[in-house]
Amino acid sequence: MNKADIKKVVLAYSGGLDTSIIIPWLKENYNNCEVIAVSGNVGQASELEGLEEKALKTGASKLYIEDLTREFVEQVGFEAVKAGAKYEGDYLLGTALARPIIGKRLVEIALAEGADAICHGCTGKGNDQVRFEMAVRAFAPDMPIIAPWREWDIKSREEEIEYAEAHNIPLKISRETNYSKDKNIWHLSHEGLDLEDPMNTPLYDKEGFLEMCVAPWNAPDEPTSITIHFEKGVATAVDGVELDPVELLTKLNEVGGANGIGLDDLVENRMVGMKSRGLYENPGAAILYRAHQVLETITLDRETMHYKELVGAKFAELLYYGQWYTPLRESLQAFVDKTQETVTGDVKFKLYKGNIINDGVCSPYSLYDEEVATFDEDTVYDQTDSKGFISLYTLSTKVYARMKEKNK
Repeated sequence: MNKADIKKVVLAYSGGLDTSIIIPWLKENYNNCEVIAVSGNVGQASELEGLEEKALKTGASKLYIEDLTREFVEQVGFEAVKAGAKYEGDYLLGTALARPIIGKRLVEIALAEGADAICHGCTGKGNDQVRFEMAVRAFAPDMPIIAPWREWDIKSREEEIEYAEAHNIPLKISRETNYSKDKNIWHLSHEGLDLEDPMNTPLYDKEGFLEMCVAPWNAPDEPTSITIHFEKGVATAVDGVELDPVELLTKLNEVGGANGIGLDDLVENRMVGMKSRGLYENPGAAILYRAHQVLETITLDRETMHYKELVGAKFAELLYYGQWYTPLRESLQAFVDKTQETVTGDVKFKLYKGNIINDGVCSPYSLYDEEVATFDEDTVYDQTDSKGFISLYTLSTKVYARMKEKNK
């Protein structure tokens, strides 16, 4: 990439520390190029306030704020729930889910604007650099990509703050609150500072630390009852009220957050090989995943359910690794969609001080048969049938044990 050829750059812009200083840095290092900022609104709410003024004041020629919230929730988030996709069994993928949608829109604007390059503020240590660049390559395979963290001399967030101060760039953070955060309607992540030591307790009770949840011990002393309805694996109503995807997730965030639901303190394996500790707030997503899982326990047969767990783990990996726009993800999605044809019904919970307590589940497609499962007398299950089954099932073990005994 010849810097002299870069006259117009489209920047993925959040207004956070990284992208705030990237605008003047681009102009200083790429021949005073035009910088067009693009912010994808995926439900980060108040973080968008004053963004346009800030972008223009720091050197951008314009700012696009694209409302991608419904597309994000409906086309990626709910699909992850249907798949049961949790990275390493726990992480609900809040950051990873949003990147494909933002990346695609970034490319669309770059092509419409005739940009010479796309720029992002992802660090060389993180996963997002891969996620954004995978999305760019899927829709603009030959577009030059600028990643300042792989070019500049800045080595830390402290040095970023110093750069911002030297260039009179206003920041919403201080050195004491300089967590690396990512917020959208699905979650809020916290990384860095005291969280870098896995032994340190997160500052749950510190004012302003938690934004989507209360600490479980500060939640109400009485449980909150809630019922979620699903149609073919997709949540469509809460407590009998039909809601669109954004309204539904917003509702679950509110009720879940108020009850301290969805606080996850995790150490995960990043793509680049290191382990990273993060604290995640995802109240609505936690309720959705759990409700969907409970409904599947009565609507999926054993073999499908067990195999789908394997698919869900792979689906989560693909999302985490930025491989949303790939043939394998599309193929797995087709499998998941087939499994969801009977995942319709209602799931009831009691939410209490960080706990999601099962309170009932029903479906017109339920495979649970009380008459078969009962411990009382029944007329449909002949227990003597199990004698032949057990005899055949244990045969290979008997043969193996005899062989070992003979060869002692």
